[in-house]
Amino acid sequence: MTYSTILYDVEDGILTLTLNRPESLNAYNREMQAEMLDAFDRADADDDVRAIIVTGAGRAFCAGADLASGGNTFNADGRRDRESGLNPDGGGVLTLRIHELKKPIIAAINGAAVGVGVTMTLAMDIRLAADVAKFGFVFARRGIVPEACSSYFLPRVVGISQALEWCYSGRVFPADEALAGRLVRSLHEKDDLLPAARAIAQDIRQNTSAISVTLIRQMMWRMLGADHPMEAHKIDSRGVYHTGKSADAKEGVESFLEKRPAEFPGKVSKDMPDFFPWWEEPKFS
Repeated sequence: MTYSTILYDVEDGILTLTLNRPESLNAYNREMQAEMLDAFDRADADDDVRAIIVTGAGRAFCAGADLASGGNTFNADGRRDRESGLNPDGGGVLTLRIHELKKPIIAAINGAAVGVGVTMTLAMDIRLAADVAKFGFVFARRGIVPEACSSYFLPRVVGISQALEWCYSGRVFPADEALAGRLVRSLHEKDDLLPAARAIAQDIRQNTSAISVTLIRQMMWRMLGADHPMEAHKIDSRGVYHTGKSADAKEGVESFLEKRPAEFPGKVSKDMPDFFPWWEEPKFS
């Protein structure tokens, strides 16, 4: 499939998804949203994709929402193609899809990440940045509020105090502040950014069970909302029971004892435990 606003490239089991509107600093619009959603569906259905890297073409990662509509950019009632009244925000539709992913996802933030350009990364598992990148939760300076489920994700990533400071001020801040605030894992020279992200993805691809990684991803994220550790104990116990009798567990132990690389046979498309998924997705209303 050919996309207009993103590039989709799979190499050695790693999907690199590149936001590809460099002439507009990869500004986010509804076409990009639709294409990213399709790309994530496609990646989830492909057992050959073991990890996803998201980056940007040109000098920006994503400069935020496309402001071509001027003052009505955020006014759903003022746009002819939308019904009046409450509608799901586009960034939230995207981050909820990322939240549901069966594959680990890494953000390689190569340049400016502002507005939805940064909030879309909060549902991703690991964020690396170029040392020239800049970040901004600029919503209060545009007369709106944070979107893309960031009131859920951002405090969990950086803590409530840091999240509020960045969102109250709406200022754009440099990469070293993002690192100090634990928004990103590490900083890299721009040419070294993608190789660093690929090294993480390759370690996952070469050394782990795809089924284990899928379960771990959902267990970790979903337990952030649990009201007692007993909920984690329940799902951990189910996971250990079902994976413990799998072909992947047998291969994992035998390869370790035989001092050889593991070749895990399990496929996410057909070998997930019967209890997966164990949650019911809430509805927007």
